[in-house]
Amino acid sequence: MKAQNPSRRSLRTLAGSLSLLLALGGCAQLPTAKTTPDTVSSMRLIGEQRLPWRVQFRDTMVGGLSGIDYDAVHGDWVMISDDRSEHNPARYYRARLAYDDKSFKSVELTSVVTLLQPDGKAYPSKENFRRHGGVVPDLEAIRVDPQNGSIWYTSEGDAPAGLPPFVRQAKPDGAFMSELPLPDMFDVPADGKSGPRNNQSFEGLSFSPDGKTLWVSMEGPMIQDGPLPNPQTGAVNRITRFARDGKVLGQFAYPLEPIPAVPGKGKFADNGISEILALSDTRLLAMERSGVQADDGSYQDYVRIYEISTDGASDIQNLATLKGASYTMLKKRLVLDLNQLKMPRVDNLEGISLGPALPNGHASVVLISDDNFGKDQVTQLLLFELIP
Repeated sequence: MKAQNPSRRSLRTLAGSLSLLLALGGCAQLPTAKTTPDTVSSMRLIGEQRLPWRVQFRDTMVGGLSGIDYDAVHGDWVMISDDRSEHNPARYYRARLAYDDKSFKSVELTSVVTLLQPDGKAYPSKENFRRHGGVVPDLEAIRVDPQNGSIWYTSEGDAPAGLPPFVRQAKPDGAFMSELPLPDMFDVPADGKSGPRNNQSFEGLSFSPDGKTLWVSMEGPMIQDGPLPNPQTGAVNRITRFARDGKVLGQFAYPLEPIPAVPGKGKFADNGISEILALSDTRLLAMERSGVQADDGSYQDYVRIYEISTDGASDIQNLATLKGASYTMLKKRLVLDLNQLKMPRVDNLEGISLGPALPNGHASVVLISDDNFGKDQVTQLLLFELIP
């Protein structure tokens, strides 16, 4: 990239930040810590904010925001982009959200951080990684480490390119720290007979509240475990609980719902887990997100949030395949069907995070959508009260 005059660049960055802040209404910090509820009965929608399509922030194109988490120490939020280093290098953003129990007031982007590979270089795009080495990023989930404030994130990998999914840890400035060791089942064999399906892999990530363990969820079923869901039948996903050193503490079968609508003739439809959120060592929220394409090519998104529990569920980590196997799946209970809220739009929601306590003491929850950098989609942030 051609070098630019520092003073002109600074002025442009300041102008861009001010225009973005004005467009979104300004912001103030919420000083209280993240609240993890003991029970969840329902969720109440408080409000919505949207980011402008392809808005520029500090020389990057904002979009593809597929994960969000609250940093309780700094009182701000992290949001990861799934840009595969096509528009700009793989990155995450920091933002401040202002809200209370009556309204969602504003969103202010405050910084952008380039995530780095172990060699200290930015992640390459799919077009040039074979020349320059490294791996192609498909970053989907992001979490702030409750123990030390570092950043953990997932990539779905790229099965056709022979790249498996991963979970990596970075310093807040994006520098690589470590990679979580994974069982062989998450490799992508060349014969394509087992392992994660392409673009159906590590979509969900969450720490337990104490930060001692972390959960990783597959978006869709492993190849060896059975077919993808369709409008008539669901599927089975694996959700894995890891120790911080990569030891598998348990793996559980999640009953994925059928696709909630019938697509147009020859059109696309899917359903999968787009994010998880741990509430304890045995209880989580799971967000299922479905996209269904109509005859005219337009999409309708369907999003449902379930409370799930590992109590009584089988540990399936030693089952090479779930086909024909005997096991007990996770229990799940519907908490919220967003399509029943009569909102103007439910978009491609992929991130969910607990936030600071609301004035009434209840936990706040923020969801974020991935617009895929497309003009027919939006980047929306939805604020909820979690009712115990």
